Amino acid sequence: MSSSGNTSGAQQGPAVRQAAMAEQVLADGSATAAELAERFGVSLMTIHRDLDELERQGIVRKFRGGVTAQPSGVFESNVQYRLKTMRPQKAAVAERALEMIEPGMAVLLDDSTSALEIARRLGEITPLTVVTNFLEAINLLSARRGIHLMALGGDYDPLHSSFLGVSCVEAVQSLRVDLCFASTSAVFGGYAYHQEQHIVSVKRAMLDSAARSVLLLDHTKLGRVALHRVVPLSRFDLVLVDDGASAEALRDLDEHKVPYEVCTTGAGG
Repeated sequence: MSSSGNTSGAQQGPAVRQAAMAEQVLADGSATAAELAERFGVSLMTIHRDLDELERQGIVRKFRGGVTAQPSGVFESNVQYRLKTMRPQKAAVAERALEMIEPGMAVLLDDSTSALEIARRLGEITPLTVVTNFLEAINLLSARRGIHLMALGGDYDPLHSSFLGVSCVEAVQSLRVDLCFASTSAVFGGYAYHQEQHIVSVKRAMLDSAARSVLLLDHTKLGRVALHRVVPLSRFDLVLVDDGASAEALRDLDEHKVPYEVCTTGAGG
């Protein structure tokens, strides 16, 4: 099975091969075991062992005949996959969110890649206190002048690149911020949903600790459900969504009297 071309997978060893395999699946969204076996020049049995390990690490989800990095109702995508998807849409939403932030505020960012787009743009709005449990945002903001960064501790979760758990919830509950920017995996019928219970408890605590809360969405999250209800959309003062949202999806927001704004996606993202 390894005679048809690329034999480097067999020569590199499993760790290097699995890293390259993860990179491909995260870039493409999904792959079949047969495609991966051919590309990496190893047997199907070896590929399945590699995929079992990647699934154990939370990078991919196996299905009959292959793997996917895309989310489902019970599976949240790996952060590396989420960082690469819907960037122009998330940027459009972040640009609108920035207009709500004023110097001197305390702002809470959750561990979403949508909130990270806000963090990328905070350099001009100082002084500012930023509270977050997202390691990507902590690393990004730690060297920014004029930003007082408060990192929320807890149990580190590599799938989300964030700190979660009871100690994170307790840290959030001890604070009161002006604005919370959060995202979620799915929105349907007047509710926000997420696949994982330990994420839900942190997001709820964040909303409780904020004077005002804003939900950040790219349009793919509308009209979808996931395993756990987070909160009713009425818990948010505003929902921001990009202009890829369908008329039907926006009608659902209208019917549930959800205050929302549609953010125009620029050509350059």
